[in-house]
Amino acid sequence: MKIKQVLFTKSYTGFYFDDQKAIKNDAIHDGFLYIGEPQTQGFEKVRVTGEAISIQLILDNKDIAVGDCAAVQYSGAGGRDPLFLAKHYIPIMETYIKPLLEGLTLTTFKETMSLIDDFKIDGKRLHTAIRYGLSQAILSAISLKEKKSMAEVIRDEYNPSLRVLKSIPIFAQTGDDRYTNVDKMILKEVESLPHALINNVKEKLGLHGEKLIAYIEWLKNRILTQRLRDDYNPIIHIDVYGTVGIAFHDDMDKIVSYCRDLEDAASPFKLRLEGPFDQGNREDTMLMLQKLTALLDEEKIGVEIVADEWCNNLDDIKYFADHKAGHVLQIKTPDLGGLQHIAEAILYCKERGIGAYCGGTCNETNLSAIATTHVAIGAGADLCLAKPGMDVDSGYMIVKNEMERTIELSKMKR
Repeated sequence: MKIKQVLFTKSYTGFYFDDQKAIKNDAIHDGFLYIGEPQTQGFEKVRVTGEAISIQLILDNKDIAVGDCAAVQYSGAGGRDPLFLAKHYIPIMETYIKPLLEGLTLTTFKETMSLIDDFKIDGKRLHTAIRYGLSQAILSAISLKEKKSMAEVIRDEYNPSLRVLKSIPIFAQTGDDRYTNVDKMILKEVESLPHALINNVKEKLGLHGEKLIAYIEWLKNRILTQRLRDDYNPIIHIDVYGTVGIAFHDDMDKIVSYCRDLEDAASPFKLRLEGPFDQGNREDTMLMLQKLTALLDEEKIGVEIVADEWCNNLDDIKYFADHKAGHVLQIKTPDLGGLQHIAEAILYCKERGIGAYCGGTCNETNLSAIATTHVAIGAGADLCLAKPGMDVDSGYMIVKNEMERTIELSKMKR
């Protein structure tokens, strides 16, 4: 089977691009917008419309394979590629990518992606968002060619020991509406919640961490009083975007003590703390996470640390996993630059005894969410993000329904 024609169109994501640096430096909320000067290259405002580029591959049998080039909400931060705007990148894709793909014979997913992954323009690799979208479209094409689900393609090529596809716990995120959206999660019995977007010390964490403790206590009581059944025991998972390190001036003794307080506030529920540090570079961030993870284990504090910032590509994930810089690693799917690397990252984490969280960003699309759900199932991730968007309902619907459809269909083939 060959790719006969390639089409690119500007699309929109399920959320927005945000200038993380400006927000950390106290950009002011104004309704849904932020007031403040942008501080990251490419941003004209602190919050701008999320954009994507849709890819359609017209195959020679007239089937159409699809994928979306999308980038994370906090583009340009934490060592990531710059802001991804369609007007800048569609001309590049028309000039270089279309000739690469049209007429290409599809073999396996792994082999086809090796051609694209190595492709460079003026000695530079393609933007991670482009590689991400291309890998979705190629996986979609291979799925059509082989007449099996994308999850089965991933399993067969990367994880053949996985005989039975299984449902994976889902993690949903509230965005800034961290109270009403929690109620939605409790009603739907989401397995891991609420993310909570704790991205500013003064406004959300508290100068001494007190605001987060109060929120977790509220969250715990809300679950206990509103859950429909006593055996609904979700994992509390909070993303703090480096604010813990900022608030406690990287004083590890104080941070360990604070983690104990957080654990007490969350009890009887298990607590995960994502991104306690962002040291501005990979090495220092890894070392701080490694040290905190070891200290919590030594002190028998049950808080699990989740690595995020500066743990971006496959090499980063291997590096953090090898140094046990976190109990769980977020595999931030657009940053990997290809679904093949997401599968490899999940499997590497599991080999090293590290939790594999197939994450991503609210700023994705329905197509990218569906594709990465298939990768999570096929590679056997430990956790899968509900995405895109921050309203809970749409992202959870897309991921959960696709997961259950895929698993049910696979049962027919046993």
